[in-house]
Amino acid sequence: MKLPGLNPVCGPLSGVCMVSLSMCGFPPHVLAAFHIPKTFMSGCCMNACPPPLSNIGPLVTKEVGYIQIHSSSVLLYIFLTSNKLNKALVFLFFFSDLISVITANSVDSDTIFANNEMSLRDIEIYGFDYDYTLAFYSSHLHTLIFNIARDILVTNHRYPEGLRKYEYIPNFAVRGLHYDVQKALLMKIDAFHYIQLGTVYRGLHPVPDEEVIAMYEGCHVPLEIMSDFYGKSSHGHTMKQFMDIFSLPEMTLLSCVNDFFMRHNIDYEPVHLYKDVKEAIRDVHVKGIMYRAVEADIEKYICYGEQSHAVLKKLSAQGKKMFLITNSPFDFVDRGMNYIVGKDWRDLFDVVIVQADKPSFFNDRRKPFRRVTDKGVLLWDRIHRLEKGQIYKQGNLYEFLRLTGWRGSKVLYFGDHIYSDLADLTLKHGWRTGAIIPELRKEIKIMNTPEYVHMMTWLQSLTGLIEQMQVHRDPTSRAVVEEWIKERETKDIFNAQFGSLFRTYHNPTYFSRRLSRFADIYMASISCLLNYDFQHTFFPRRTPLQHEAPYWPEHGSTGLGLLYFREACHILK
Repeated sequence: MKLPGLNPVCGPLSGVCMVSLSMCGFPPHVLAAFHIPKTFMSGCCMNACPPPLSNIGPLVTKEVGYIQIHSSSVLLYIFLTSNKLNKALVFLFFFSDLISVITANSVDSDTIFANNEMSLRDIEIYGFDYDYTLAFYSSHLHTLIFNIARDILVTNHRYPEGLRKYEYIPNFAVRGLHYDVQKALLMKIDAFHYIQLGTVYRGLHPVPDEEVIAMYEGCHVPLEIMSDFYGKSSHGHTMKQFMDIFSLPEMTLLSCVNDFFMRHNIDYEPVHLYKDVKEAIRDVHVKGIMYRAVEADIEKYICYGEQSHAVLKKLSAQGKKMFLITNSPFDFVDRGMNYIVGKDWRDLFDVVIVQADKPSFFNDRRKPFRRVTDKGVLLWDRIHRLEKGQIYKQGNLYEFLRLTGWRGSKVLYFGDHIYSDLADLTLKHGWRTGAIIPELRKEIKIMNTPEYVHMMTWLQSLTGLIEQMQVHRDPTSRAVVEEWIKERETKDIFNAQFGSLFRTYHNPTYFSRRLSRFADIYMASISCLLNYDFQHTFFPRRTPLQHEAPYWPEHGSTGLGLLYFREACHILK
């Protein structure tokens, strides 16, 4: 944090007076991140306790005002000049116990989070997707998909041989990004349809903010060119949203091919490129190439199998009905479930449906169910009931509801794809829905680090400072405010290119918006259910709306700190 008039001596300063940096409880390397000169830090006693008010007298002159606000968790010191209209600059000192309070309330990655109140005592039937819900895959699978699709482009679509030099980049993209098909740009968009500047990529390189603003005449993306309801670029929509975990290799391949063409100054049509990559990725799945590779070395690709097995056994022991609806073929599912559960895995499920063709399964009434034998042979007889131990292909939800009678909020269905798995179920059929978000574990781990806690505590304070100081129009104050605004960007701590899956710099992402709308609960993996009994009620955290005062504390006592901070800022007016 930069402060005007900061002199490398302790004493009255022309703008801000600081007593002792040790009040913060921050180590020197964290203080350095605030851009405080080393000469100033070396002149301060880094181990001293915060001085009592009686000892501050020599540092306070007639030209400097002093305010002290104290609570059980926060000690807030504010120093300001008497000339509030010109140099009313503020600096905050939070005691180390504020940081300790937040750290002590770290988030457990095995928690189930609620968007909507839901009680497990009301749930009689549990439904599951297969991929990334019951079966979790290692990073090897994304490399496999990328390599096969890349080679399909070269072999089948006659793309340049030089593309074979590109390898999968595991940490390049995150789920939920949008891709502008006509402009060949990959980007992150927030819940209000605004592009997060700094996260727009052409190929493997960021596009300058000025160019992005010129192309879109600002940062807002109109609704008519956003992706359609299911995230697809169709019916005039020029953007595709990648919501599937399987789409990470697709985004990376698109970026690599774009990068190759730009590096070699090859003129190309972005729409053709998008369609070719999409077709290559589809072939990896539809033609069974990926399925055969996974079946041949299942231990390499499937992980966490024992946890899914434990969940299914727990539900079965409680007498719960269970069903499986997946887009994957029977042979692939059977091989995986044999590995995860055992050869008797079908005994756990009352209904098993493969190659369901979601999301059409939830909307298209025309496709009837068809029984499949253990050998994969399709039978022609009419289906009058869905029997336990049998395998069914395709069908539709309306027929499923008629044959089972499983309707409404007594059904809870889990899936990883917010659109294809959950959206129609919650909007049209009243089922309860649970989203599986594996990325939660990594993000929560980062959120629980001291570095993140320090940063977020500081950013909350900094936002309040900016709100109060933006009224000052002199050049020095405006320069400081601009520096503070830049400090509020938090992208790099999660993903270096695109940041958090759930937030842009300060708003929820478009992904978060859809997650909160279509999922009653969400969690990192299905194994999180093992931590709760079947009488448990999930409550969404009550956070204040923007026009509501935070009368209840958030995250322990830190809410009180924010209240005191706002009171202090009010004094400055």
